[in-house]
Amino acid sequence: MPKSLSDATVRNAKPKTKPYKLSDGEGLFLVVMPSGSKYWRLKYVFASKEKLLALGVYPGIMLADARDRRVQARKLLAAGTDPGEAKKEAKRAVILKSENTFEAVAREWLEKRKHEWAAITTEVKLGRLERYVFPKLGSRPIADITPPEVLAMLRVVEDKGALETARRAMQMCGQIFMYAIATGRVQRNPIPDLRGALKAPVVKHRSYLMENELPGYLEKLEAYVGDPQTKLALRLLTLTFVRTTELRAAEWAEIDWPKSEWRIPAERMKMRALHIVPLSKQAVYVLRELQKLSGNRLFIFPNQHNPGTFMSENTMLFALYRMGYRWRATGHGFRSIASTILNENGFRADVIERQLAHSEQNSVRAAYNHAQYLPERREMMQWWADFLDGLGPKKAKRSRSRSGSAHSAV
Repeated sequence: MPKSLSDATVRNAKPKTKPYKLSDGEGLFLVVMPSGSKYWRLKYVFASKEKLLALGVYPGIMLADARDRRVQARKLLAAGTDPGEAKKEAKRAVILKSENTFEAVAREWLEKRKHEWAAITTEVKLGRLERYVFPKLGSRPIADITPPEVLAMLRVVEDKGALETARRAMQMCGQIFMYAIATGRVQRNPIPDLRGALKAPVVKHRSYLMENELPGYLEKLEAYVGDPQTKLALRLLTLTFVRTTELRAAEWAEIDWPKSEWRIPAERMKMRALHIVPLSKQAVYVLRELQKLSGNRLFIFPNQHNPGTFMSENTMLFALYRMGYRWRATGHGFRSIASTILNENGFRADVIERQLAHSEQNSVRAAYNHAQYLPERREMMQWWADFLDGLGPKKAKRSRSRSGSAHSAV
């Protein structure tokens, strides 16, 4: 039986012209190379085949370390596992973890799902990830992330008072983990463990005007002396009650002048389906006025500072503030007041909901119902514009009448 090695023997082993071995027993030996490098190796038999396992390089791996590794390898053999294959699997797992960080998987998930959303939705989701999630979890292997880690990230958002943002970030993380499970990156989703851990955001309905406040609003809009494009944008928003994101990014190519229709393509709609907005005579008047300002541009409402893009999301909101409607009205709020008044005046709920482009539960049906109830919607939109005219400033109405245009901008 070969004599066991000692630390001194290993340390003092000198290189020779050819590689040679120093045995420690039970298959463990040290290979001394002509260069002076020293490598630990373990010879073993698995499935009747003699194999060799690399255990490390001396002095990074000392004699005692090499013996510990020999013991671990023998345990694997006793359990019917090939130590060499186990080492390869462990190495693959390390590589897999390093490649599958939370950020890498999240970006992959976003890329796979973005066709389901409007472009602005994708931008918002990515922005939320880049601002709040990636700085804390992005570089971590997704398989190693624990519920407390996710909660610590969410607490930072919550402590800033952004309760709804924290809730949405947690929801998105849950979707990313579910995608990781489906693609074999993780075994479980830690997000359900956090149920009830965050403060519940207080639901706040979007601010909107009441019917008796509309005449005052229309009078202030008529007297607004700010940027003409912004004023016309608010007029068109009131007449069409589309979402502000749909209005701001509107392109001239979307206007069908002969049919008096605004056809918003699916990729710009929240529900990813083509939406038709019948244009009242008053809405057409507003668009003709806008043609004088931006008719040679791609966007109906080009950005004043960067004409290659469209109007900022804050432009109309700040105009409302200047008109005295801070906290009292938002661009989105005109959808609520229009819905309320139209329902109260006998228009069918299905017609109103279709014009609001609200969610259609059946996605196949949604792809084909953009023209649903179109004759009724056209009649309703003209009624709405006439109703607003009836509330608007008398001076403005007389002026429009003298100009020969019975239908103006609100």
